[in-house]
Parts: sequence; C-alpha cells; structure tokens
Amino acid sequence: MIQNSYRKCRSFYHKFQFYCKVNWIKTLYFNFKKFPFETANKLPVFFYGRVKFTSIKGEIQIEGKIRKGMIGFGQPYELNSAHKGIAEVFILGKLTFKGKFQFGKDCFVFVGENAICELGNMASMASNGKIICTEKIVLGDYARFGSEAQIIDTNFHDLIDTQTDEKLQKSAPIFIGNYNFVSNRVSIMKGTQTPNFCTIASNSLCTKNYKTLGENILIGGVPAKLIRNNIVRDWQGEKEQLDDFLTI
Repeated sequence: MIQNSYRKCRSFYHKFQFYCKVNWIKTLYFNFKKFPFETANKLPVFFYGRVKFTSIKGEIQIEGKIRKGMIGFGQPYELNSAHKGIAEVFILGKLTFKGKFQFGKDCFVFVGENAICELGNMASMASNGKIICTEKIVLGDYARFGSEAQIIDTNFHDLIDTQTDEKLQKSAPIFIGNYNFVSNRVSIMKGTQTPNFCTIASNSLCTKNYKTLGENILIGGVPAKLIRNNIVRDWQGEKEQLDDFLTI
C-alpha cells in the first residue's frame, strides 16, 4: 500500500518536473497559429526553454497519427541539462514532419522561400545543431544526428571558375537515408546523399553521393570516405528503448 502510493507520488513528481520544462506560451502560440483546431488542440509540437520565432509564416505539415508532444523542439533527451537560450526557428518555405521528431537544445532551423524540408519519423537533431534549407533537404526515418551537427544545402555565395568564368552551382538537394547514425560535429553539405544504414564518424565533412558504397557502411573524414563495410548501429536492439524514451 505504502509502496504503491510512493510510486504514484514519484510518477506525479516526474511528470510535474517535465511539464515545468515546457515553454507553454510558445507551444500554445505555435500550435494554434499553424494547425487547424482539431490538430492544434492535441498540441503535437512542444517547445522547451527559450526559443525565438524569427518567422513561422511558411507551411508546416505533420503526416501520420497526431499525438501530443510528438515533435519536441529543445527536448531534454540528452545528457546536458542547460539551455543557452539561442534556439531559433525561421520557416518561410515548407517543413514536413513524417512522424515523431526531436530537436535538442539551442538548435537553429531555417527553411527558405520555396524550399522543401522533410524530416522522417523518429529522426532527430541533437543540441546546437543546424538545418539550413534553401532548396531541398530530406531526412529518412531514424536519421539521427549528434550534437553540433549541421545540414546545409547551399554555399550561400556564388563561386566562379576563374578559367572559364562559369558560375558554379550554389545549392543542391540533400537526401539522408533511413537508419542513419550521424555522430557529433558532422557537416552535411549540398549534394550529399547517403544510403540506408549508414554511420558517419565524428567531425566528418560529407559532400557527395555515397549511395554507390552500399548499405551498412561507416564513412568519415574530411572529406568523408569509406572506412568500413558491414557495420551498423543496433537499431533493432535500441528501437523499443528509443520509442519509449522519446515518446511523451
């Protein structure tokens, strides 16, 4: 009897602590601003900590079953517990969530005008990450990025071949496969494509199509190249744990 009461009190305390971390003003404003009432009423997007809405005038869609808190921005799922308070959302184009998604603390998300950004189910971007989309970025299901990673589909500035005066391509779409495990401080640049079941080592720079290398590969380096075949994160062993831990 006493033990059962203790468990209930502890469960209530943990839930209370969790809901105290939610930025309810930004959460309510965003959901009811961007979604129809029947969707907004379920509060599918939670914001945690301080976040700046530079612009959210673009189109934002959620595919699949709508659940409370299925998308977390600033979600406390990592070891570090403190926010710097520099998180920023800047959506002018179209942002589509294919299911659940987690942004860690202090992330920056930019989707430019006429740009398309698609984020797969159970994909994630850990703390201090950046997504800068000026043309197209697609992340597959369970494409999970470590802290300080960045995905940028543009050079920002035009470059010219000084011998031919040819203007080089400034941006190109990025396609990240399903079940990609991307470590910390990885830079994914314009034109990058990865196969399913790809692992990318820390501090790597990805700049090209790696699909020809096949699945179950480890790539890394500056620029990234094949390091090892026949290696993969234990997705089946972790999937249930990930679903339970990251689902509100």
